[in-house]
Formats: sequence, structure tokens, C-alpha cells
Amino acid sequence: MTMLPLGAVFALSLVAYSGGAVASLLSWREAGLARRICCGTALAGAILTGIGGLLALVQETPAAWSVSSGIPLFSYSFTYDALAGFFNLVLAILAIAVSIYSFSYLKEFEGKRNIGVFGFLFHLMLLSLTVVFTAANAFLFLIGWEVLALVAAGLVAFYHEDRASRRAGFLYAVMSHIDGGCLLLGFALLIKVSGSAEFATFHNIAAQMSSGELTAAFLLFFLGFGMKAGIIPFHIWLPAAHPVAPSNVSGLLSGIVIKCGIYGMIRIFLDSFGVVPSWVGLLVLIVGVVSAVLGVLYALMEHDLKRLLAYSSIENVGIIFMGIGAALIFRANGHPLLAGLALIAATFHTLNHAMFKCLLFLGAGSVLHSTGTRNMENMGGLIRPMPVTAFCFLIGAVAISGLPPLNGFVSEWFTYQSLLAGYGATGRLTRILFPLAGSMLALTGALAAACFVKAFAITFLALPRELKQHEVHESPRSMLVGMGFLATACVVLGVGATWVLPLFDGMMNQLLGQRVVGHFITGNGLVLAASTPAGGTVSTAVIGVGLMVLLLPAIFLVKAGAKQFGRKRGPAWDCGLPGLTSQNEYTSTAFSKALRMVFSVLYQPRREIQSVFDISPYFPKEIRFESGIEPTFEKRLYNPLKQLILSWSKRMRAIQAGSIHAYLVYIFITLILLLLFGVRP
Repeated sequence: MTMLPLGAVFALSLVAYSGGAVASLLSWREAGLARRICCGTALAGAILTGIGGLLALVQETPAAWSVSSGIPLFSYSFTYDALAGFFNLVLAILAIAVSIYSFSYLKEFEGKRNIGVFGFLFHLMLLSLTVVFTAANAFLFLIGWEVLALVAAGLVAFYHEDRASRRAGFLYAVMSHIDGGCLLLGFALLIKVSGSAEFATFHNIAAQMSSGELTAAFLLFFLGFGMKAGIIPFHIWLPAAHPVAPSNVSGLLSGIVIKCGIYGMIRIFLDSFGVVPSWVGLLVLIVGVVSAVLGVLYALMEHDLKRLLAYSSIENVGIIFMGIGAALIFRANGHPLLAGLALIAATFHTLNHAMFKCLLFLGAGSVLHSTGTRNMENMGGLIRPMPVTAFCFLIGAVAISGLPPLNGFVSEWFTYQSLLAGYGATGRLTRILFPLAGSMLALTGALAAACFVKAFAITFLALPRELKQHEVHESPRSMLVGMGFLATACVVLGVGATWVLPLFDGMMNQLLGQRVVGHFITGNGLVLAASTPAGGTVSTAVIGVGLMVLLLPAIFLVKAGAKQFGRKRGPAWDCGLPGLTSQNEYTSTAFSKALRMVFSVLYQPRREIQSVFDISPYFPKEIRFESGIEPTFEKRLYNPLKQLILSWSKRMRAIQAGSIHAYLVYIFITLILLLLFGVRP
């Protein structure tokens, strides 16, 4: 094993994050200095993290080092293997973009909010993420996990004067501690079986566990990592936290923080458990399908731009779960090549979703920064005053819709191919479920395209609604550079997928025991191929070149024609009306009404109409209309659970009477019980 240069790069990145946190906090009185320290040190740490991630992906052996703490089962041990390198590389790309974006974005905090505290929490988030991805010991992993939960909750509630922010921060903290408790119990079970807290001793641990132990461990880890990832029905914190958090934080929350759940599932289920029964993969696959479909359906009904993006994150996490579930099923049935196909789909979509979702959140933040609202019903026509923001948001919308040649298309294409391959390679039940999952993925893709047609068109196109266009302005340069960096990544990862995917080979070898990426790239490195009997081939590079060949002559002809014949402007056809206004446009509500009617059983739509009148209701002065959908999971699942907890809490108050004598009796009874039942000869 080697420590340099990867170990040195890793250590320097930790120093940059730690030093940046302390320096930001110490400079809290000087807002401008705190802003520059926050963004500068985070950028430096992110660059170092990116270098370390690349080194870990390309080198053959992982870097590992450990410092004993003197406490049994616990040591400060880190492993920078290919899987850790991949997730640290994703973190680095996002942190670079967000740090650049924040140079200008945080200016609006000056004189209003404590940038030093923000910088402290921001650096601790990056530090804890790095620790989570590189921890080689269960206790160190849990420490990083809990620190991440606390600092993320603080950043979600950063606008603490707003009740919604405080509620979202509290909800995030509660859900994070529940998932942390599940992970603690899961790791306790693994430590009981292996006798050690080191991840290296967990390798192929499923073979050492009884069926009951394996089931319990799987369910605990599935709940813990699933809550962090935001799968349905554990998703309620996502649409609450993302809209109220600062937009640069929202980008990291959706881009990388929820990916900690994905990392944990891959690390434990594929790297530690080894081969698991098929039902494990089936459960992951089914939950992924449900999350993907319901996530995009709820996103379609949203008028808050950031809540729409939050629900869309649930959809994309569902797609990643579909890939992981398929990989587990293929591995259980002895098909390592197909498992590799599905795992490439899951990991590449993890990377791609991080890029385009962070881009979209930064774009939404740019819109919010300029307009002061997240409500799409009040927007429209923003493409004129904000052309660069509109273009970057369009790139993200095309990518998330899974359209070629951008990155979202490639990973969703791999997911389709892995699901189609499952029909001929698995048992009777999975032969039914795989095609069904593929059809649900197709439905999800169509709905996602409709969702982002709505998001882009209602926000940026047509005429302004309530916002006055002359009051709207383009965002500052560093915000545009941060968005442009991620937009470029979406294009490069799509068009250059055949050159990027070989970097995944070391990770596939670590998780599956063989290199599989080469089986899926043909045509002199230009064509992606599924390498299955029913598989297809596609080349995003050829598609990209073809689009350029078609578009460039068209643009040239338009420019030449305008130069020769001049440019004429005329009024748009107005349907016979004296003039088009924003009253004639589709609203966000109207755009999605048809789907609201089709899926009314799910949405449970409600509407209220109020008439304001003086003399008679037949002559109203004003009519107020309000529509919405029922929050099914909150109403049917979480509200009854909350009432049950509150009810039991009120009953438990009786034993907390404030009497020291009563407390001494409780202690005495506990000691007696421990002596009777807790002591073993």
C-alpha cells in the first residue's frame, strides 16, 4: 500500500477544510473577509479532494492508514479506495462550482447574516462528507455521519427567523438522527458477527450470518441509508429542506449529501455483504421504481421552483436504486457482467444527477437572487433579462430529461439496458418485474421531460406575469461561472461518456471482482454497447457531432439571410384579441391540470372558491380560487405517528415529577434488574 502522494493530498484537503472552518469563524466580524476566506479555502480544499479522487480511481491499490485511539474497536482509520475516490471526485466537482458561485452569492448576506458562521458550517459539511467517504472504521463513519447531520441541519435552518426554515432544520435533524440510530444498530450487528469495527473485516460477511441476522442487518441499513437518500416514504424532509436552505447549500444537499445514502448502500451491500439473496435486490428495485414514479408525479404539481427540484431528486434517487437493485439481483443469480452493467448505470447516474441537479438548484438560486420569489406563477419572460442563467438552466433541464447527447441520457440508457437484460437472465418473478420496471422508467422519463418543459417554459419564456422585467437583472459573474462549469460538465459527461467510463473500471473491479467497462464500449471507443442478446448500441459523440453539423449551417443561413435581407419584427398572432398579455398564457397550475385529473386518486386534489360581494352573490366584486393536492404521506403516515408519539410523551411525563426520591427509586430498580438479568457467569 502507498501513502504518498494520495495520503498527502488527502491530509492537505482535511487541513484546508478544518483551517477554513476556523478562519471563517474567527473573521465573523468582517463580512467581506469571511466571504473570501469561506469561498477561497473551500475551493482549495475541493481541488485537493478532486486530485485525490482521480488518483484513487486510476491507481491499482488503495491508500490506507490508521492511528490507534487506545479505545477498543475504535481507531482513526481511513481507506482511499476507488469507491471513496469516485464519491470524493463527485464532491470535489460540486464544491468547486458552489465555491465559485458563492463568491458573489454570499454578497447578499453582508450586513444581514453572519457569513463567518455560514463558512464554519459550510467547511464542516465538506470535511464530514470527506470523512464519511473515506472512513474505514464503523465508529469513525458514524462520527462523520452525525457531524454531517448537525451541520446540514444548521445550514438548512440558516434563515432562522423564518418559521419554515426552523421547522425544516428540525425535521432534517430528526430524520438524520433516526437514520443514524438505524446505522448504529446495523453496525453493532456486523461487529458482533465479525468481532471488529473495521470495514475490511466485513468483507463477504453475509456468508457468516444467519438468515435472521442478514435480514435484520439489511433492513436496518436499508432504512438508515434510504432515509438519507430521500426514498419514498422517508422523503418528507427533502421538499421541506431544499426550498428554504440557501441555494448554494441546496445544490450540495441534492448533489452530494443525499448521495451519502447511495454510497452507504454500495459500500455495505456490494462491498461488505458480498453475494446476497435475490429478495434484497428485489426490495431495492421495487422501492426505486415507486420513488421514481411518485417523485416525478409530485414534482409536476409543484409551483415552487425549488420544491419541484427537490421532488425531482426523489425521482432520480429512485432511478439509482433501480440500478443498484438490478445489480444485486444479477450478482445473486451469477451474472457478473450484467451486474456490472447495472452498477455502471447506478454509479454513472449518481455522478450525472449530481451535476445537473446542482446546476438546476444554482439556476433556481440565480432566479431567486434576481426576482426574490420561488413561485413560478409570478415569473415568465426571464430569458430576456437573464439569458446566461436561462441557457444554463436549459442545459440542466435537457440533461435531467434524459435527452441525447447530454449526460442524463447515457446513464438512463444504461439503466434501460440492464432492466431489459433481466428478462432472459433471472427467475420467474424477476422476469415479470424487470420489464415492468423498464416500463415504469419509460413513464418516469416522459413525465420528467414534461416537468422540465413546464419548469423552463413557465419561468423563462412568454411574457412577464407579475414581475416587472426592467427590475429583473442577470446574476453576477461568479454565479454564472459556477453554473457554466456544471453545464459544461453535463455536456462533457454526455458526449465524452466513452472516455469517462473507463475511469469506473477500478471501482467495478473492487466491487464485483472483475473489470467490466470494456465490454460496453466498442467502435474504437466511440460507441456504447449493452453486450446482451437484446442490447442496443448508441454513440453520444456521433449524436453530438451530428447535431453540430445540422445546427451550424442553419445558424449560418439565418445570420446570412438577416444580413442580406434585413431583420423584420412583427406582432405575434393574437387569436383575434386586441393584444396578448400574460392573462392569455398557460400558468404552472394549468400546465399540469390534465395530469392532476388523470392521477387524481394519488393527488386527491382539492380546490376552494370564495366570492366577495356586497349585495348579492350573483354580482361578486372578487372571486378567489385556490387549488392544491393532499400531502398523502404526511396525512396518512406521519401525522398519525406524530400524534402517537405525542400521546405517549404526555403519559411519560408522569414519571418525571421532579422528585429526587422517585429518581433514586428508578435507579435502584434498574440496578436490581441488571443484577438479576444482566450479569452472566
